[in-house]
Amino acid sequence: MASVKIIGRAQRDTAAGKAAPHRKSRGSGMATVYSALRNDILEMVLPPGESLDETRLSERFALSRTPVREALVKLEADGLVTTLPNRNTIVSTIDFSGLPVYFDALTLMYRLTNRAAALYHKADDLAQIHAAQHDFAVAVRAHDALRMIGTNRDFHVAVAEAGHNRYYTAWFAKLLDEGRRILRIYYSSFGDTLPERYVHEHEDIIRAIQQRDAETADQLGKEHAAQIVGQTQAFLDRGFAARFPVR
Repeated sequence: MASVKIIGRAQRDTAAGKAAPHRKSRGSGMATVYSALRNDILEMVLPPGESLDETRLSERFALSRTPVREALVKLEADGLVTTLPNRNTIVSTIDFSGLPVYFDALTLMYRLTNRAAALYHKADDLAQIHAAQHDFAVAVRAHDALRMIGTNRDFHVAVAEAGHNRYYTAWFAKLLDEGRRILRIYYSSFGDTLPERYVHEHEDIIRAIQQRDAETADQLGKEHAAQIVGQTQAFLDRGFAARFPVR
């Protein structure tokens, strides 16, 4: 298995102290801070439990504290940062102890959304699913883990939307968003080189949906989830979770 890249504290501190070359408008500044911190959190350059000091972040991005604070509020809405009672902000811990419950819910939503898409999709829905799958395949072949996370989410949300049940879509999107760092761990277990057969799993799901084969789509969702859960749990069992604070 390819080795997992772990970025040390010294590298993080260097990045945190690097100032942006020029000032930005408040709106664009907030977006820049949000995007950079979100990527750092998902990549675990900023690990769970890491303190996020507004003053240091202001220096890093050469911005006032207002857009930094706004970015942190948005990251908190994403579940990626937590404001403590003492008003300090940290990168949210990962609830490893709650993963079995999360994985149960994720598996159910894979199955439900696949089945609903097979039963109720329209022609336009298939076009969206194919486009999302193309983007995912490109990200996989580029070994771009952050793009894989985003495009994988887009694929499964497109499948959910094809089922035309807004509750399923909203619930599944929330689960996928909450699990972005778990998916990052999953890709890390492969050294960010996802085997091609797992790209084909998405294509098998598309085929079942196109054929309106709800039973096969359901079963493929169950198998897809089982592979992700099994791979992630095995990686965590080898000690990955012990590196980070847990709830």
